[in-house]
Amino acid sequence: MAAWVALLWLLLGIDEATGESLDTLGITPRRPGELLDVIPAAFLHGSVAHLASNTFPLLVLGFLAALGGLARFFGIVLTITVVSGLGVWLTAPSNSVTIGASGVVFGLLAFLVITGFVNRRAWDVVLGLVVLAVYGSVLLGALPGNPGVSWQAHAFGLVGGVLAAFLFRRERHPRPGPLPPGL
Repeated sequence: MAAWVALLWLLLGIDEATGESLDTLGITPRRPGELLDVIPAAFLHGSVAHLASNTFPLLVLGFLAALGGLARFFGIVLTITVVSGLGVWLTAPSNSVTIGASGVVFGLLAFLVITGFVNRRAWDVVLGLVVLAVYGSVLLGALPGNPGVSWQAHAFGLVGGVLAAFLFRRERHPRPGPLPPGL
């Protein structure tokens, strides 16, 4: 997670040093060629404040989600990124450009809250409830009305996180019971 966040800060530095040249990789809605920008848009940020607001939640939520294994984690993040980006592409205002990892943050939040219930694992439910108690207030960012903030990325990030919880659920292994008589 530290390497990922360091990459985000490096990209912000490059973007600012080149006159925001990387912002062209943001998502402009309903333009077919912009579908290719769904992934890179999640790695770019409009300002230091924008990235700073995503850094700590990404570190914490990403670390917790990555405890299940890196391959699984990459699948979870890819699912969230694609669902959030496609949602932005379909529903954001025309001629807007959306960048940032906020959709991933919201998706990781949803994944961590939902996955315990999907997997029916008590520890994961407790972890999800703690995450909800600590980060639940950010859910207000999924509501429309905050100028300059893509509620679409946030809302579809949540959808992506729920979808990822189902796609990447862990199979329950039944506890071994007593051996049948005669064995």
